[in-house]
Amino acid sequence: MMKAILLFLFSTVVINIASAQQKIYNIKKLGAVADGKTDNVRIIQDAIDKAAEAGGGTIWIPAGKFVTSVIHLRSNIELHLAAGAELLGSAKRITYGPEKASALIVAEKQQNISITGKGTIDGQGDALIKDIYRMLNNGTLKDKEWKTYNDWHQLRPEEDNRPKLIVFEKCDKINLKNFTIKNGLCWIQDYRSCTNMVIDSINVISNTFLNNDGIDLVDCKNVKLTNSFFNVADDGICLKSSDPQGACENIYIANCKIRSSASAFKMGTASWGGFKKITVRDIYVYDTFRSAVAIESVDGATIQDIDVRGVIAKNTGNAIFIRLGKRAKTRPVGEISRVYIGDVKVEVPAGKPDAGYHEEGPQEQFAHNIFPSSVSGIPGSPVRDVTLENIDITYKGTAKKQKAFFNIDSLTRVPEKISSYPEFSMFGELPASAFYARHTEGLNLKNIHINYTGQDFRTPFVFDDVSELAADKINISGFKKLPLLYLNNVEVKLLQDIQPTDKREQIIKTNNPKTSN
Repeated sequence: MMKAILLFLFSTVVINIASAQQKIYNIKKLGAVADGKTDNVRIIQDAIDKAAEAGGGTIWIPAGKFVTSVIHLRSNIELHLAAGAELLGSAKRITYGPEKASALIVAEKQQNISITGKGTIDGQGDALIKDIYRMLNNGTLKDKEWKTYNDWHQLRPEEDNRPKLIVFEKCDKINLKNFTIKNGLCWIQDYRSCTNMVIDSINVISNTFLNNDGIDLVDCKNVKLTNSFFNVADDGICLKSSDPQGACENIYIANCKIRSSASAFKMGTASWGGFKKITVRDIYVYDTFRSAVAIESVDGATIQDIDVRGVIAKNTGNAIFIRLGKRAKTRPVGEISRVYIGDVKVEVPAGKPDAGYHEEGPQEQFAHNIFPSSVSGIPGSPVRDVTLENIDITYKGTAKKQKAFFNIDSLTRVPEKISSYPEFSMFGELPASAFYARHTEGLNLKNIHINYTGQDFRTPFVFDDVSELAADKINISGFKKLPLLYLNNVEVKLLQDIQPTDKREQIIKTNNPKTSN
């Protein structure tokens, strides 16, 4: 025992001595100019390189406006932004490279790297996009997309011409804490195949342009993201998988606040490898255009063991969207199974939730009423083992047949959209007002409360091609008509305590149901 204690004390002393020996490199003392104009990249990069060669150190950004172009972090380096510090990305597109734009802060195959402090990283997106357009107009920058409307009926330069703010790839032991990052033109943070990450108390604010995801974790493992704030023009917290051999795995997200002109928490759209052991706790969502929670596999990914609890969403366009599709022609269909979503309270407004923000989500190009939550697979490949428990959704809008109408007896009219981009509005107008499920197996609904403050003529719950459906304690208030549930080709495992009525004759089935109790 004594030997173990002495060994621990010795190790602690060695660590403390090593930490004490690491130098602090104050960029202002090294000659950096805080005038908001001078590009200080050489001084900052030189400090990083000297610190790395000495075994590590802290690059200190003091209070002031310091412009930089692309910097590369190295192992054992802490980039510290002091209170009042502003690290400004260059507003000149050429400084990010003549072709594909580099990110502002880059690291590849490094370890023990940190960005800390209460200062700010500012991409200066408004000024930078003007320079990008200047180069496009005078022909000094090539771009395949900027004069072509995309699928969302938007004009924008391609992503390769718009710098991200942080890109770390294949890095280990990453610490991100306390800083603010804002005003980008593409994904704000992109972490690819990184491991052992701690992200805490960061603020991400970027409604500057399109594709402004707050944070993208791509095939990352062992990540803890907590106590952070996101206000962005695209997905807030987004997990992706771009490597067919990779996966997002062992990720814990908690106590985050999200405002998004897309979806708040999402896994997909890129979904090549997998998403496993993902835990989400206590997120608050507001003024969000699309879904509070979106889970998508369309490129062959396996999604398993997902546990989401404690979601409060106000003024948000959709509560829950789960989609298994097949977009990748060269790969088999993926899998979604063992998903639990519980303790969710969502208020869906009558109007557009993100109206008035600098970059709003793209308006749908067809007339529609409010979209329901949905769980949908494709024929022969169902979504499996999904439990939704303690879900409370209030729909504040009024549905009108003059706007869009769907006959409940015509479920075959709902398009499959097997290879389409996954989104809560992808099927167009749906026959359900609260919840739609198709091609699912082992769907469990427990203690679901739906409240309508406006009028809706659509059946609240529609189930189509569902096996092992269990629905217990379904309460619907503010809906005046029957049926409350519509079952088509459904195998019922349990169906009880449906309020305001529990009479079986009020639950309509078609003539070709699966065997049911």
